[in-house]
Amino acid sequence: MDDGLDEFEKTLAAEKKAREDEESKSKSRSDRHRHHHRSHHHKSRDDDDSERRHHRRSRDDNDDGHRHKRRYRDSSRDDERKRRHRDDSSHDEERKRRHRHEKTTDPKEDLPLPDEEIPQTDAPLGVTPPAVKRDAWMTAPGALEVDYTQRGAKKLGVTPPAVKRDAWMTAPGALEVDYTQRKGTVEEKGTVEEKGTVEEKMEIKIHRNELNHQLKDVRLEESEAVEPEDEEREVEYTFGDSGAQWRMTKLKAVYREAEEGKRTLEDVAVERLGGLREFDDAREEEVELERRKLYGKGYVGKEKPSGELFEERRAAMAVKRQREEKEAEEAARDLPQGRVMEEQQPQAPVVRVDQTQLNRMKAQLMKARLKGSPDVAKLEAEYNEAAAGLLARGPEVIVLGEMENRLLAGTRGEVVSIDNKRGRERGLVKSNEDMSIEDMVREERRTKYQAGGEGRKFAERIAKDTKFENNLEYIDDNTAKLAKTAPKSEINLKNMAIGEFQKMNRILDACPLCHHEDRNQAPAAPIVSLGTRTFLTLPTTPEIADGGAVIVPIAHRTNLLECDDDEWDELRNYMKSLTRMYHDQGRAVIFYENAAAPHRRPHAALQAIPLPYELGDTAPAFFREAILASDEEWTQHRKLIDTGKAAKGGVGKLAFRRTLAKEMPYFHVWFDLDGGLGHVVEDANRWPRGDLFAREVIGGMLDVEPDVVKRQGRWVRGGDVERMEGFKKRFRKFDWARVLTDGA
Repeated sequence: MDDGLDEFEKTLAAEKKAREDEESKSKSRSDRHRHHHRSHHHKSRDDDDSERRHHRRSRDDNDDGHRHKRRYRDSSRDDERKRRHRDDSSHDEERKRRHRHEKTTDPKEDLPLPDEEIPQTDAPLGVTPPAVKRDAWMTAPGALEVDYTQRGAKKLGVTPPAVKRDAWMTAPGALEVDYTQRKGTVEEKGTVEEKGTVEEKMEIKIHRNELNHQLKDVRLEESEAVEPEDEEREVEYTFGDSGAQWRMTKLKAVYREAEEGKRTLEDVAVERLGGLREFDDAREEEVELERRKLYGKGYVGKEKPSGELFEERRAAMAVKRQREEKEAEEAARDLPQGRVMEEQQPQAPVVRVDQTQLNRMKAQLMKARLKGSPDVAKLEAEYNEAAAGLLARGPEVIVLGEMENRLLAGTRGEVVSIDNKRGRERGLVKSNEDMSIEDMVREERRTKYQAGGEGRKFAERIAKDTKFENNLEYIDDNTAKLAKTAPKSEINLKNMAIGEFQKMNRILDACPLCHHEDRNQAPAAPIVSLGTRTFLTLPTTPEIADGGAVIVPIAHRTNLLECDDDEWDELRNYMKSLTRMYHDQGRAVIFYENAAAPHRRPHAALQAIPLPYELGDTAPAFFREAILASDEEWTQHRKLIDTGKAAKGGVGKLAFRRTLAKEMPYFHVWFDLDGGLGHVVEDANRWPRGDLFAREVIGGMLDVEPDVVKRQGRWVRGGDVERMEGFKKRFRKFDWARVLTDGA
């Protein structure tokens, strides 16, 4: 093993020595030619630099003076680039030869790598060995030899392919455009301008959420006929999906707002839904859902709106527009041509009067007639004109001032805001101790007809006092505290007024005894006789006594104490007529009114109950005993209020109206035309509901079955016609209101 290594080292040393001898010979030969090559290389490089500087100056001159000769400059630049490539390739070959001659003679560097060892052939002396093939990175030009002005050509001697640039890169610069001839000179190739028709350009584009949709209707009105849409409208929802309930709620809101606000459905639909098409689609969905509910699961109908209702609307609008245009043309054709139009004299303004002013005018007329005044004819003419104007005028809304209605009376002077953090947050107020006369009047009007009155207010103040003691000493010491009202916040007061107003409207709409003038509808109760301020009807079935009647004021009154003198005159006339009729039949009669629940705002009514003569004499004893047993033993008011005794004492027919207060709940029964017995109901919970108290007393007198006594019926519109016709025949000769209708 060691002998082999020694021989290898000897052979390697011999080869190295032979290679050094050969390189020393070649070095001597290269020294003789080195000076020649370097001088030639520097000269060619200087020539190239001077030529490049010359071309750069010429290019700048051409750019400043002759920018329109771009094509000629580009061709000359390409020729120069090709020639420079050829020079660079020749320089590269010369650099390769120079690199081989200047290689270092370091022994370590001369040793070839294992992969680069080239087998030595026995070549004769004087013969140059073949050139070694080098990689591309070894033959690439250096950093100082690259022409950066022409570095777009990556490979020396090879023309690079043309790079395709974007349109904006090849567009002419700002200095190359001839602005005097700009119109139509610069035009892109391959681009075609899309030109729409004149109608498309003039069409108004309106977004679907635009509120002013009438802008589009301007062009629609100019067309003579309504043309169908070119494209069908697609909606994202289907009938009956998860959003159907919300869409139906919005549709109902449109109907409700149009009805309450006295507006047209179209205006409200455009405001809330965005357009008439959406409104018609919602209507179509409503009809479809009703059909599904009616026909059941097997019904197969539409899934999406088809636009039928909207097309019908457009067709109707077109027909209406054509008709209006035709009428306008005919009206213009009928106008007299060439005639002088007579000017109409302006009419004198008509003074609008109400019923109160009309009554005052009639009173003045009557006084003038009694006095024999010469102005009777003038006053009569004014009265007749005002009466005719009032009759010709339909129902209208009368706006009342704050001092006219307690529901409209505010609390501006009655309370003072509490100026602290809690008071400002909750809107709390306290009573004003320095009220003016107007504020006191306003408070009185606002709290005038409240059930309970001052007693209820005092009870509320006591309930809010946690330290209250029911003795005179505590009340005397805390008089100022208990006298102060404890009003609620301003917002609560307004809400209470609004709630009371709405409650009253609901009661009036559902009242079976009211004349609904806005709907031109008569009461649900049958009308036997009709006066000017009151009317006569029949009681509900089952009757506690056969042949009874009910006297009702036409206006909605909570109790009969609220009626005025005219209404009371007619009430007494009906009481007299019924008394004569029942006396002719051999029976007595009693009248009663049950006004024990004023907070429910019922329609006041006077019930007439016929009784046998023997029971008519004992009726006061029955009612006296029943009233005493109905309430507690100790009360604030007298249990029995004898209005009959007051009538005999000199008050007469005003005994009932002067004895009881209309703000209090009460029950009263008449045994004759002027008076009877009254009772103030203090505990409404202990008092029988409805007419049950009087029915129980009268039922006990007549031995009526308990089920008949407890069953209280209701009036049904158009029901029990035979009973009404029979009562009319019996009451006809006693009816005082026939004078108003028949004149006899």
